[in-house]
Order: sequence, then structure tokens, then C-alpha cells
Amino acid sequence: MAYTTIDKSSANFKSVKYQGTGNDNLQITGVGFSSDFTWTKKLETSTNERAYLFDTLRGATKYISTNGTYAEGTATNSLKAWTSDGYTAGTNNAVNQSSSHSYTTMNWRAGTTGSGTTTGSGTGKAYSYSVNTTSGFSIVKYKGNGTSGHQIPHHLGVSPSMTIIKKLSGSENWIVQNAHRGWDKRLILDVTNAEASHTDFVSGVSSTTFSLYTNGSVNTNDADYIAYIFADVQGYQKCSSYTSNGNVNGIFNYLGFKPSVLLVKNTSQATDWIMFSDDRNGFNGNNTPIFPNTETGAGNATDNAIDLLSNGFKVRTAGSKLNGDGAGQTLVYLAIGQSIVGSNNIPATAR
Repeated sequence: MAYTTIDKSSANFKSVKYQGTGNDNLQITGVGFSSDFTWTKKLETSTNERAYLFDTLRGATKYISTNGTYAEGTATNSLKAWTSDGYTAGTNNAVNQSSSHSYTTMNWRAGTTGSGTTTGSGTGKAYSYSVNTTSGFSIVKYKGNGTSGHQIPHHLGVSPSMTIIKKLSGSENWIVQNAHRGWDKRLILDVTNAEASHTDFVSGVSSTTFSLYTNGSVNTNDADYIAYIFADVQGYQKCSSYTSNGNVNGIFNYLGFKPSVLLVKNTSQATDWIMFSDDRNGFNGNNTPIFPNTETGAGNATDNAIDLLSNGFKVRTAGSKLNGDGAGQTLVYLAIGQSIVGSNNIPATAR
């Protein structure tokens, strides 16, 4: 049984489903803390809407979207302010269209903030951060310097297992890299592309920094970037991969915890990214996903069947997004969840 230093995982991550009203100043509650990173998406299968991602380093009302190369935007009627139990939503369609529309909101707590100057090659540039070393999550806003070997402090105290980076201006891709597949490979969150080798993006990580090459998606001189950084935490958070078997009786992946959110990408072929969270449906066989790289609402549960279990997840489809359309393909995932046993050795209830 997996043990973790996190006794209450919901104090660090919480997903909530809510219904829109179309009325200004809708109070989204049930998060349980003041979030530092909020990812919101409309759920209807028949409607298209961009996902809106907010974080406290950039400030309320400032959003970025994973389903495209869009620059950062400002919508004063979107996420207007964070509260101690969630946030206040305006009337923007992406967060609160009307009572006929439902939404998922996924929320991460970071909290310890600071700022400084980047290190490594080239001119040092300003950066700021918000970090939660207990849950292995860090947000870093930094300026590029256009020099290979630019090092950005992440303040996690351990080497990251996944980095997600977006340039805030212009039309650059979302760059995703992870330690399990190697820092010489990259994925792109806003498109379906398979994994590719590179010498352009994150070149490597340490317990203190992540280092950059010079591609404009991660390191243009004086451009602003946001990075969401995750480190493995036993019994709570894990980045890894599995090999498809192409069978409806798919792979079981042991995590040591029940996933509250699960992000998966087939690295071997062009497929949508797929993301599950535990705030909706409440039982296996009906876990409708969202697709971060598209504006489409929630996906079909039957075609994307998965069981979120007390100690991992079980694939229940032969489909390409989760099981490769055949054996031998590699799928990478990030799972964040509900700890089974905390540092006090008391089992947590996996709901």
C-alpha cells in the first residue's frame, strides 16, 4: 500500500462540476481552498467552447486556452476573483453561460510565492513563482533570454516529472515534456501530433531549475512565458507511461492512489489528448472526458471507457486515444489523486 506525506489530497487539488446561471458574480464553491491554478471547460458534447486556464501569477480575468496557439487574453467577465472556497464567475460563455450549460473546474493549490532572476547562460531575467512542495506543483512566470542554457528556477526541491509551457504573446504551441519519456522528446498540448525528438525546448531539469534551448515556444528574448511544473509524489501524483494492448480489456495501471484527474496522450500516433476528472458521473463506465486540444465539449464515455479505481486506472476500450488501436503503442499520463494512506498511517477514503 502506498504511503504519502499528504493526509488530505483535496487540500491541494479539487475538481468541481457546476451549472451555469448566466447571472453575473456566480459563486463557484466546493473547492475547499483558494486556488492558484484553475482550468475550466464547458461539458456539453454538442457545444464548442475554449478551455480557459487562469493562475494567480498572471491574475484573475487573464486566460489562456489549450485548444489552440492563442495568446493570453483578458475577459473581465470570466474568472473575476478567487475566494477561500472557489471563485467568482462573470457571464463569459466559457465559465457561466446559462443554466442549460454545465462546467468542470479543476483547481490546484500552490501558494508559497516569490520572485528573482533566472540563471544559466545569457542575461538573467525576472521570474516569479508560486509553489507547493508538498504536492509537487509549481507555477513559474518567466522572461526568455534567447540563449541556450537559460535556467529557470522552479523551487520544487526535487526534479520535475512533467513541464507544460506556454508563451503568453503571439501564436506559439503549448510544449509538454516529461522525465519518463526523456527530455529530448516533446509533445504539443494544443494539437494531436505524436511525440517527436527535439533540440529546441526544455533541455533538462534538476532539483532547482529547468533549462531551455532557444525555440520561440519556450525562450524568446524578453517574451513572457508561463510554466506549470509537476513532480512525482508517492501516493498522490505520478507521471508515467503504459503500452497499449489494443483490446477492450485494456491495461491496468497501478498508481497507489485513486486518480482525481488523469491526462493521457498516445505518443505513438496523432490522437487527441484526453482528460478525466472525478467531479462528474460518479461511477465507472460513464466517465465522460474532455479533450484539451479541441474546443469540443465532453466526449463519449463508451468510446473512451476507463475505470478510475481506488489504486489506479483500468482502460476499457481498444480506441486509439487510450489503447492505441493495436498493441505496442506508448501512452504517457499524468495522474493526480486521492491518497490511500497518509503520513499518519490512516487510510483515506477513496471516493
